[in-house]
Amino acid sequence: MRVTHLSLTNFRNYETAELALSGGPNLFVGSNGQGKTNLVEALGYLSTLGSHRVSTDHAMIRAGQTAAIVRARLENGERSVLAEVQLNRVGANRAQINRSAIKTRDLPRYFSSVLFAPEDLALVRGDPSGRRRFLDELLVLRAPRMSGVLADYDRVVKQRNTLLKSARSSGVRSNQLSTLDIWDERLVAFGTEIISARRSLVAELLPEVRLAYTAIAGADHEAGLLSLLSIVESTTADTSVGEVLPEMSRPATMTMTEIGDSFREALARLRRAELDRGLTLAGPHRDDLVLSLNGLPARGYASHGESWSFALSLKLASAAVLRRETNSGDPVLILDDVFAELDESRRGRLADAVGDFEQVLITAAVEGDVPDQLAAHVVRIRAGRIIAEDKSDE
Repeated sequence: MRVTHLSLTNFRNYETAELALSGGPNLFVGSNGQGKTNLVEALGYLSTLGSHRVSTDHAMIRAGQTAAIVRARLENGERSVLAEVQLNRVGANRAQINRSAIKTRDLPRYFSSVLFAPEDLALVRGDPSGRRRFLDELLVLRAPRMSGVLADYDRVVKQRNTLLKSARSSGVRSNQLSTLDIWDERLVAFGTEIISARRSLVAELLPEVRLAYTAIAGADHEAGLLSLLSIVESTTADTSVGEVLPEMSRPATMTMTEIGDSFREALARLRRAELDRGLTLAGPHRDDLVLSLNGLPARGYASHGESWSFALSLKLASAAVLRRETNSGDPVLILDDVFAELDESRRGRLADAVGDFEQVLITAAVEGDVPDQLAAHVVRIRAGRIIAEDKSDE
């Protein structure tokens, strides 16, 4: 898959922008704050319905405007698709495919991309919510129907928390407990599917992460991934990663039935604590993905360079999984301001690792930071304007 044309209206600092893109590497060059990242952020939004920089859509709408439009021409083999999304300050966002309206949540069905940015260092050093989001976005890219499952699960958690808080404030009543049992079954049904899908995904990511880490770092470190489940009796959301890493949580071969049974046992075990706190204390919203190097948790033990390489390896592994398991061809690989953080040897190894992707989009403040083989098509950006495109080597 590749993007052949990107059009923006009132997106970030772009009043309008029209940009033709090539297959292979495309390098966006400009000083900091000129709008390079805004271009790739727009494409990332089409793929994930979210930004890697902000949590709300309104920040992506140009100051003083009521809406922003992102439009991209996508090609996959002989198939060409025009994907569009309108971000609105008031009211719901709107989306179109080939000028026909679709549900916005269905956009990821048409475009697959994997984006790495400096913010992704939080995958290694940040809190569990970022790692859960990383897994869930990849789940949706692989199987768009999971978007609905995740939304249903979040709705059930909110409803269940409301009931728990009501029971806490008014005193537990028998009718509240019977209603809670109903919500428990819905929580288990949706949560079991999410836990199973995440664990399968982690098993597929693990060998790809190890290959990518070795390719980037050139070091013989054994990278590891481990699903830490809040429904397992020996772990809780407050358990130290170092305490559970040697235990390896639960076997990766747990069946759906076994996951569901463990979930119900956890809810029964935690019922008193949940009523006291007014919160749902077990489920995929409380789980974590533990990252390790040579048997030690990367969070707290890995150096800055190791953490950077691990985060990048997670994204390259995601791209490898997507290219192998989807019918839409290679995902578009986006590297936002990556090369400035790498030494010369790692820059070369990264260039080799991404060289066979159908399309790679790269941003850089300094053109010399990027290896020559990734600079075949250079786009220069200044103050929200595309000032030059060099396609001499196309």
